[in-house]
Amino acid sequence: MFRRRRRVRAFLTAAVSALTLGALAFAPVTHADPDDGARWTALHDGPPKYPAVHIDWDVPITMSDGTVLKANVYRPADAAGPITEQLPVVVNLTPYTKLVSNVADSMLAVPVLGDALMNFLRGFDLSGIGLGGASDLGRALPGGLARTFTVDRKLIQSGYVQVVVDVRGTGFSQGDWQVLGDREQRDGAEVVEWAAHQPFSDGAVGMSGVSYSAINQLQTAERHPEGLKAIFPVVPGSDLLHDIVATGGGLGAGFLPMWLAAIDTTKLVPDVQALLSGRFDLRWLSDRIADPFTFFDYLFAALTVPSIDAIPDYLRALIQQDSTIRQSWLGHPDTIEVPTFLYGGWHDIFAYDQTKIYRTLPLPASEKKLIMGNTFHISSASGLGAPGAPPRLDVLQRAWFDKWLKGIDNGIDGYPPVTTWQQGGGWVGAAEFPRPDADYRRLYLNAAPSGSAATSVHDGSLSAAPGDPARLTVAPGLATLCSQDAATGTGGITAMLDVCTRDSRIAETSALTFTSAPVAAPTTVSGPIAVHLNTVLDATDGFWAVTLNDVAPDGSSAQWTYGQLAASLRAVDENASTRSASGDYTDPYPILTLDTRQPVVPGQPTVVDIGLNPTDGILRPGHRLRVDVYALNFPRGLPLRPLLNESGLRPQHIELDPAQPSWVNVPVAGDPGW
Repeated sequence: MFRRRRRVRAFLTAAVSALTLGALAFAPVTHADPDDGARWTALHDGPPKYPAVHIDWDVPITMSDGTVLKANVYRPADAAGPITEQLPVVVNLTPYTKLVSNVADSMLAVPVLGDALMNFLRGFDLSGIGLGGASDLGRALPGGLARTFTVDRKLIQSGYVQVVVDVRGTGFSQGDWQVLGDREQRDGAEVVEWAAHQPFSDGAVGMSGVSYSAINQLQTAERHPEGLKAIFPVVPGSDLLHDIVATGGGLGAGFLPMWLAAIDTTKLVPDVQALLSGRFDLRWLSDRIADPFTFFDYLFAALTVPSIDAIPDYLRALIQQDSTIRQSWLGHPDTIEVPTFLYGGWHDIFAYDQTKIYRTLPLPASEKKLIMGNTFHISSASGLGAPGAPPRLDVLQRAWFDKWLKGIDNGIDGYPPVTTWQQGGGWVGAAEFPRPDADYRRLYLNAAPSGSAATSVHDGSLSAAPGDPARLTVAPGLATLCSQDAATGTGGITAMLDVCTRDSRIAETSALTFTSAPVAAPTTVSGPIAVHLNTVLDATDGFWAVTLNDVAPDGSSAQWTYGQLAASLRAVDENASTRSASGDYTDPYPILTLDTRQPVVPGQPTVVDIGLNPTDGILRPGHRLRVDVYALNFPRGLPLRPLLNESGLRPQHIELDPAQPSWVNVPVAGDPGW
């Protein structure tokens, strides 16, 4: 009954919001009211309500299957000790060990150290020596990432309890690490219920955290624990196989090994204090001995198994559509009923999901918000809090929880539903995404030279009609090691090199490029994008990667978005895909299963539809739109070993045929003059 009433209320509120916010659609504003942002910041950074923080270490939380998770509980305190008043609770479930959170929090808690570091990073600028990306990474911490990833003492001292929990099989918690599986998702709901019923809790629970700790917020909210009232996920994903495990059939070789190694290493660090005091948890030890290196068997098999027939059952299950593990990694944000504030980035590893999650949430505009920054995974929040930008993440998080956990009327519900860094421009607020005036149109891949890409494999053009017949050939190359895709695929680690991430011309030496004429007036591209290729391979498989770029008058090529696909995995799930009014795909969702795999017939034309992540950008007068086509995308995507063996890394061809043309279906607003 409660859920039905809530859905009715959501529908009515959404209808009113649609009327009142219609005029807001992509207005050039930074946030709803600059005074609100300044007020929220002043409140968060002002004198604390409580002078100190009390920590209860390694509090045991027993799950329904008997597994004990360990939590650090942070409570506001005064000279007499922890405050006895019942307060809202904010839960963070982390696989990165709460020990890391505590060490980082301890450093930030030292005023002369934490404040000095934040002030230094705000002014940190190496752009003059080609390392502007390093400056962006540094500015993420003072943008609020430091406190949303670890512990926010200012939030606690304002009247909240924060509970940081090691997920099962990581940190000091018992069990086997399940990597966001079904049992771990049940843990999330049980931890929320535990927090809601503790003596220090008033029954209202929120969730916070970054990346993994953002994904499990969504998963927990989908299970509807009674105490959960609001969530604040920073760079979440909701379709993990599609996003990072086997994107388009390409293993995330730049991210997965590094990420798994980090967690599998830190989960083996014992509780030294418990060991020295005679309280060491032998169940923890036996669990770690039984499962020391979670998922490395999957990774090893994906990189070494020589053929499809030799794929072991456990890896085969990962790429079967109805398998338990794959289904557990597929989120259902359309079932979430609590207010949700999302932060994402156009170059984040989960960029495909973040705008989609927002659009799918069945909530009124007052209860769901989205900010999309011009950021990578580890540079999330970079630039927030600067003049003209949205407030810092920690400021927004407190305002969100003050509203939905404490019932304070602070105006956060009136914040623009969508705030994006418009690539090629700056911050804009909107009532929705994509922008409603963007109409899809085909631009055809044409062999005729554009005169704008002298160093690419072939300098082609984008045109309003198909050109003359031609066969263009591109070979797999490693120039993408210096690319924005490489930076995205490493979570942003290599983003510090401006020559690679802010200009694609080095990577384009391995690409076929197709470039439009310069636009005559400001032209916006907003939404998901699809590329339709008529291909010919000399093998039974191949791998295609495509990017969409903004080419400036000086010839520099800034990547906006990307997509990739193994040719044999080109089967499309029509139920999960979207099309424009013309019938062309806008998001051709690949099925990515062995059952639907279609080996290519060498020498015969084969159509491949590739979806590119949604984007929002503006082409300034004189700028051009470009499509880059690659035959490999290492390290962002490395085909599974059996697929790689079948392709043989041979050259690949695009067959430009007016009777079977290749095109990009792009959502455009404005009058480009094409």
